Amino acid sequence: MMERSSELERIWQRDYANHTEAICDITECIVGFYNNKRLHSKLGNLPPTVYERAMASKSPIEVSGIS
Repeated sequence: MMERSSELERIWQRDYANHTEAICDITECIVGFYNNKRLHSKLGNLPPTVYERAMASKSPIEVSGIS
């Protein structure tokens, strides 16, 4: 797993040809690393994608028995 500092270094050391290339690369870093691998303390030290899968597999909470 890439560390946060090495990921930021990769972005800052790249010489992007244009703004669109920079946006695509940075988006890929965010989606590929932060959303899939980085642990979040607010989510029980799980990556967001793992937390979302776990929550989706649970039954919904019933708020009221009245229909």
